[in-house]
Amino acid sequence: MEIAVLGTGMVGHALAGKLVELGHGVTMGSRESGNPKGMQWAEQAGARGHAGSFAEACSRSGLIINATPGTVSLAILAEAGADNLNGKVLLDVSNPLDGSKGFPPPLTVCNTDSIAETIQRSYPKARVVKSLNTVSAPVMVDPGRLPGPHDMFIAGDDLDAKSTVSALLQEFAWEPGHIRDLGGLDAARGMEMWLPLWLRIFMQQPQGKMFNIAIVSE
Repeated sequence: MEIAVLGTGMVGHALAGKLVELGHGVTMGSRESGNPKGMQWAEQAGARGHAGSFAEACSRSGLIINATPGTVSLAILAEAGADNLNGKVLLDVSNPLDGSKGFPPPLTVCNTDSIAETIQRSYPKARVVKSLNTVSAPVMVDPGRLPGPHDMFIAGDDLDAKSTVSALLQEFAWEPGHIRDLGGLDAARGMEMWLPLWLRIFMQQPQGKMFNIAIVSE
């Protein structure tokens, strides 16, 4: 599968690197074709790795991963262009955290909306799925870093698109029984609102210790 990873930060690098390792062709998208971070990653990734602008990355890919900060995701997708998003699965990994207000950052959208829903309204022909936003980048692509079973969530209105994302999560070694389908894309509100609590837990963790949550039921 040809996949676009939008974003050259830690999350983008983790996802793009793992996808290449799994045999996918990946184009890391950034604002400019010659972005140094994107070019450096592509050189290290080998024949399956490419770099380009957001529009170039999306135009050549069947699956798009938004690994950009949620506060700029809409502007970045506008640069990618609606024609390059139409009909494609768009996996939204972003969180709308406002880093300009200090740490921990507050959410810019919550309660009655989410960045995932905002993206879907802005690009109604894209097939938006929310997932992977509730864990740190290393755990996204390697859930085995943590002992025992733990959970990943998924939400979206398009069943086929969710199936595509679920299959990708399983390639990352997430167990099918622990990929929790929360229903429609409005469930992204809760997934994004988990971040303030996630950050508070993160602040109390010993340095370098990663974590996730697991649902325990009768």
